Amino acid sequence: MSEGNKPSFFQRLLGLGDDKPKPEEPTPPPKKEPPSEAPQRKPPEKTPAKEEPERERLPKTANAKPAPRRKPHPAPGVSETKAKPKTSLPLEPKRSWFAELRHGLSRTSTALSDNIASVLTKRKLDEETLDRLEEVLIKADLGVAMAARMRAAIAKGRYERGLTPEAVREVLAAEIASVLEPVAQPFALSTARPHVFLVVGVNGTGKTTTIGKMAHQFRRRGLSVMLAAADTFRAAAIDQLKVWGSRVGAEVVAKDAGSDPAGVAYEALVRARTEACDVLLIDTAGRLQNKTDLMAELAKIVRVLKKLDASAPHGVILVLDATTGQNALNQVQIFQEIAGVTGLVVTKLDGTARGGILVAIAERFGLPINAIGIGEGLEDFEPFDAGDFARAIAGVGSENEAAA
Repeated sequence: MSEGNKPSFFQRLLGLGDDKPKPEEPTPPPKKEPPSEAPQRKPPEKTPAKEEPERERLPKTANAKPAPRRKPHPAPGVSETKAKPKTSLPLEPKRSWFAELRHGLSRTSTALSDNIASVLTKRKLDEETLDRLEEVLIKADLGVAMAARMRAAIAKGRYERGLTPEAVREVLAAEIASVLEPVAQPFALSTARPHVFLVVGVNGTGKTTTIGKMAHQFRRRGLSVMLAAADTFRAAAIDQLKVWGSRVGAEVVAKDAGSDPAGVAYEALVRARTEACDVLLIDTAGRLQNKTDLMAELAKIVRVLKKLDASAPHGVILVLDATTGQNALNQVQIFQEIAGVTGLVVTKLDGTARGGILVAIAERFGLPINAIGIGEGLEDFEPFDAGDFARAIAGVGSENEAAA
């Protein structure tokens, strides 16, 4: 430094230097203060770490009081609801087909049993009692011929002695079985491929649903199935058949609503032959047997199929609604004349007290009864068993029920 810049003796004595106060201005200590604040922040982090909930855990005696709180957890109703389905689930598989059938025919059998019991109030069977019993059987839609056979069977050897309602029901079951056994025939397939089923019936009998269930039965047997939506009068019918096709794994041939039904059937048969399908199921519109124009359209479908295969259709299945009662007899006669019915499927037996119509139909026409339906489910459709049906409608137990 130059001497001019040096402070004088007087300035040094009084401490008036220019350079010394400046180094006092930078204050590193305030920078050191933030680290002092950091330790102040850490203790508050430690304060939540005091973990006062742990103090709540420590007094285990207090947990003894929440012990009842633990009780609702093990038994909040979930375990109870699990226990209930466990008890109900095993009941379903135990229910045999006969049990389902008897439940479905309960309205028919109950009405019949009650009427038989009301007739057999006398200790002896006289002519008046037999006449009333015959009338009961006719009103149950069993038919005049069956009623006459039952009267003769009961009167023979039992005329002078009393007969219980239970004994009458046993005789009734035996007589019904004798009529139905010759016509109880499951669906049979010919050697032709595809085997063509034409499914017919009046409005509302459940033809489309029956086709879906038939397809399910054939698919379970490992057969390939194709469906034809020849009910072109209703777009909903076409959509319904497509749903069934996707449900059971069957191809569906369909066109727009209003298309020619015979054209749909023809195209379906061509495609089924090309793809070597085992079974072709053709749905048709609901036909009222008194509508000649609709019946003529059905006859046209049959003619068109025969152009491709003279033996087609190999089966014409008439779907009957059991709730129609005696009107079913007229339906069978008309459809047999137009389409040559080869087999019957009876539906809605679970919703009527007129299930006896099957006996009258079998007695009069002798057509095979291939299957019956007692519900909407896929499994509510089984080959017709004469013995089970006879015992169910008569209200007596099945010999095979315990085994099933």
